[in-house]
Amino acid sequence: MKHTAARTRRAVIRATTSPRTVPASASRRPGRGGRGAPIWARANGAVLSVTTRLKEGLEEAARRPDRGDISTTTVIIWVAAVTGAVLIAGTIAVVIAKYNGKLSGL
Repeated sequence: MKHTAARTRRAVIRATTSPRTVPASASRRPGRGGRGAPIWARANGAVLSVTTRLKEGLEEAARRPDRGDISTTTVIIWVAAVTGAVLIAGTIAVVIAKYNGKLSGL
């Protein structure tokens, strides 16, 4: 089991309070009433929507296996083009920084 700050807090609270001070209806699990319930409800809703979206996507991929994916060659060309553009921009910036004082008199 992972050791988290929340588990440490619960252990400290349990050790410092008397068992009689905690109501019998109090649950030890998070998200069962109290301040954390809306957060847990939103998190559960988000997980449900992501899971549903992923399942629908996988079903669509199984139905239409050829859905026009980008080829490896296209990805390589795009990466090379972006890398070249970044290198050119970097070189221009270095040259301008190096000769900035000399270029101001032109």
